[in-house]
Amino acid sequence: MRLDDRNWAIQNFPPLGSVVLLEQLRTSAVDFMSFYACASYVFLQENTPMRTNAEYLLLKKIGLRRQRKKRGICLSESGLCALEELVSVCCDGCPVILLCGPCDIGKSTFSRILINRLLNSLPAVDYLECDLGQTEFTPPGCVALLNITEPLLGPPFTHPRRPQKMAYYGKMSCHNDYENYIEIVKYVFRDYRRESPLIINTMGWVKEDGLLLLVDLIRLLCPNYVVQLSGRNKTMSALTSEYVELTDGLYTKSKIKRRHRGFEIQEFGDSLEFTDEEKDSCPVPAFTGHKLIDVHSEFLCDKNEKNRAKYNKIFRDLAVLGYLSQLMPPVPGPLTPLHSLTPYQVPFNAVALRITHADVAPSHILYAVNASWVGLCKIVDDMKGYTRGPILLAQNPICDCLGFGICRGIDMDQRLYHILTPLPPEELKAVNCLLVGAIPIPHCIFKKQPGPEGTIPYVTTDYNFKLPGASEKIGDREYEHASLGFKSYKRK
Repeated sequence: MRLDDRNWAIQNFPPLGSVVLLEQLRTSAVDFMSFYACASYVFLQENTPMRTNAEYLLLKKIGLRRQRKKRGICLSESGLCALEELVSVCCDGCPVILLCGPCDIGKSTFSRILINRLLNSLPAVDYLECDLGQTEFTPPGCVALLNITEPLLGPPFTHPRRPQKMAYYGKMSCHNDYENYIEIVKYVFRDYRRESPLIINTMGWVKEDGLLLLVDLIRLLCPNYVVQLSGRNKTMSALTSEYVELTDGLYTKSKIKRRHRGFEIQEFGDSLEFTDEEKDSCPVPAFTGHKLIDVHSEFLCDKNEKNRAKYNKIFRDLAVLGYLSQLMPPVPGPLTPLHSLTPYQVPFNAVALRITHADVAPSHILYAVNASWVGLCKIVDDMKGYTRGPILLAQNPICDCLGFGICRGIDMDQRLYHILTPLPPEELKAVNCLLVGAIPIPHCIFKKQPGPEGTIPYVTTDYNFKLPGASEKIGDREYEHASLGFKSYKRK
């Protein structure tokens, strides 16, 4: 700044004023994501309005644009009161706070504001991610426990974090596989030590089975506070402590039915509750009730029933690209294409394989793994003693996920998987299991790699859906891979 400008700023600076320092966002992650069509427009300004003025031109130089007040992030009176109460109780202890509400009501925005407020007074905040489709710190399809020590100043793809505990569920929704989802939540939650306040983010599916599953989670995780966000049209009942006690979940029974075991369906019983051993290590006591905080949400959202799937896919692609950007050098420079990076070579007999979302014939397992997004996991089983491989698991394991990668090729002669991953070699040594789920690799990764000309590997319109495990009945998976093919299809 010029000396005159500095003097003016000092003379006119109010006692309670603030200074905002704006810098150009130039990082290797931004450069990497800007290269791909599915993400580049995120970093571009909107179209120039019909009428401009000197203020607009000045702000545009530093990447700002004046918006109408109603388009800002505004907290309602109930939201401000909730923040004040939660910050107060967190400064005096380590409560467990569960956020719930329908899709696009503002749970993620509220949680970011709450975390930032808490970090003004506390060194750290713990966060349990239970929303598979719209994760905050990891690629989609994960249940993760994280310790947050820095403020969150952007959308999820701008602040990926390394979880202290993570499990890979492998799908963007837990439809038709609720029991495995709850077991994974239990597995991850056991690592919470109640040394910091815990914020739990839940899915926006709060109708029918989704509401019953939420009741199960509240009983299982025993929050001290349940923050329920709602809009003008309330789509769910108030989740008071009394409501949770008297309502059957999907797998847990109400207080009334627990008193009369003769009427309880024995199919599940208490199988999804913590075992005695788990209770000993669990930092949270048995469910004794919670305080409900009702927040009226006034956050604006451009998503609706017609475009929600499109927007959610964009956010998931950005999360995957943000994770892959860690493959780039930390200092911004010339972009290194993914196909030019040297992959890790992983022997067939060093890792077990499992396709988590569909039954695939053993003879076609490698077709499904090739050119797929894989979870790099660690199971308790020892892989020693296997001479050839591939080693196939009979069921989905519940285990630690250390990171993710792309299986960019399979060498049948040398019996090796070629894996691209930002996971460092010292951590990759602990990986002994590859999990392939229904999380797709963004199309732009395949279609826009600089360098090669002619036919693009893994992209084809000639795909055989008659292969076992390759039919459209696979479910929510949007894209199918083959060793020589990649094709998108719409669900019927």
